[in-house]
Amino acid sequence: MLCSAVIVAGCGGQEDDGFANRLSPASGANGGPKTMRYGNGSEPGSLDPHKASGVPASNVLHDLYEGLVITGDHAQIVPGVAKSWEISDDRLTYTFHLRDDAKWSNGAPVTAQDFVYSLRRSVDPKVASPYADIHSPIVNAEPIIAGKKDPDTLGVKALDPHTLQIRLKEPTPFFLKTLAHTSSDPVYKPAVKKWGDSFTQPGHAVTNGAYEMKTWRVNERITLKRNPYYWDNAHTRIDQVEYFPIDDPKSELSRYQAGGLDWTYTMPPSEIGRIKKTIPGQYHAVPTLGIAYLGLNVRRAPFKNSPKLRMALSMALNRRVITEKILRGGEAPAYSLIPPAMNDYDPVEYQWKNWSDAKREAMARKLYHEAGYSDAHPLKAEYLYPSGGQGKVIGIVAAAMWRKVLGADITPVNQEWKVFLQTTREGYETQIFWGGWIGDYEDPNTFLSIFNSKAALDYPGYDSAVYDAAQEASSHTPNGPKRTALLHKAEGTLLHDAPIIPVWFWTNHHLVKPYVKGFTGNALDNYYTKNFDIVPAGSSDRRAASDNKGASHAP
Repeated sequence: MLCSAVIVAGCGGQEDDGFANRLSPASGANGGPKTMRYGNGSEPGSLDPHKASGVPASNVLHDLYEGLVITGDHAQIVPGVAKSWEISDDRLTYTFHLRDDAKWSNGAPVTAQDFVYSLRRSVDPKVASPYADIHSPIVNAEPIIAGKKDPDTLGVKALDPHTLQIRLKEPTPFFLKTLAHTSSDPVYKPAVKKWGDSFTQPGHAVTNGAYEMKTWRVNERITLKRNPYYWDNAHTRIDQVEYFPIDDPKSELSRYQAGGLDWTYTMPPSEIGRIKKTIPGQYHAVPTLGIAYLGLNVRRAPFKNSPKLRMALSMALNRRVITEKILRGGEAPAYSLIPPAMNDYDPVEYQWKNWSDAKREAMARKLYHEAGYSDAHPLKAEYLYPSGGQGKVIGIVAAAMWRKVLGADITPVNQEWKVFLQTTREGYETQIFWGGWIGDYEDPNTFLSIFNSKAALDYPGYDSAVYDAAQEASSHTPNGPKRTALLHKAEGTLLHDAPIIPVWFWTNHHLVKPYVKGFTGNALDNYYTKNFDIVPAGSSDRRAASDNKGASHAP
């Protein structure tokens, strides 16, 4: 009997309550080529490792490029291109030993000089990397980023073709973790010089990760193929990777049900209950080092020089209703900046966290009135959000709460993802805007550093000498009570000044087909397709790796 995968329940296996879910992979049966198909949120704005921002771009870059180190199953640091490294006794010099068999997708060797060129490029103000500040611990990085020194003065040196030395200005407890970020990935200098900004395009791109670029059809799909020169290609099981930019979670779910995806980027909140009931084995909720917040542009009216207004909006927001009634996926309300998933750190929280709704709302109204607003003179502002995801729904809910509690008049404004990133980055036109941050590494600094007044990612335009001093001091203080006190001072200062409104801490929701093997959720939401396999039910595929559990095969 022929049946429709979308309409007929049970077609392809294991469902009930009318939830269709096709369980046939695109390929891979009986030794055929294996294709992994991801839903990937929005179209990446760039696939230049030194210019890209946003999770959709990072997902693709993890497959295309490999840095000195990468993250393992549990967000720990494991070897990448560097097979080993040493750290000097004073914690200022890092020496990396590169693999002899690390190669680019054209067969050329990956050398220490490639990393020298790439790290210099990443901090070059002409490149304008949004993550340049992540390299600030390196000698001369800060003056280079500020345009005061030449990129050639960066504290990186190739001791020989396979030995790289990096010198820090001060000991930095989390430095090694920053090298797993995509902005630390190498790029192939001849391709950059020949093609300029288009070096990321099919036919131009030369990569050093497990995969290389095959096709890129904007707003349709990005297709990658295996890099035969990748040093660990023998352990790579997936032959082809497809990334689909689907910014509507319901559309993504429909494609997953129809058998067009093996992995979803997210989940529609309204469907989580049904999915947990019908296909619990495919549903994965992973507490993540991430926060959703609403940014307040403190460079301009109405939020410039108005901390009482900013705090009034924060206190008027009922986070419990948002997480329990709207999201419904186990997200925790946020009353701090640093997520509870952060190991070895207890965050600073708002004292009014446990107030009754009536008391909290009364204080919000008091602050609103003290800021000069009333029913006769209400706050009027725009809320900017990107297409797709939860920004629209949360904005509508927040606007309704602000109207009910304060009488504020907030107008939602939508922009396509690429335009939204540009608008928020420039910071001239925004008032209230959707914001979110997934940690780049497991340390509180990954959240605190983005609100430093010198950071390119300081989208609210926050500028506090007290905050900057505490954050910067914490970044080069050894782990211990002194560093914790500095971290607490920085976080407490930010919460007091309220350039952002913390809303909830991320729980990432993925659907993963049961024939995808090797998935292990991690707090950074970093995944590498090279660690996965596709094993169809009843497959006689002898390539399936019995030891493939998502771990790196690095020695």
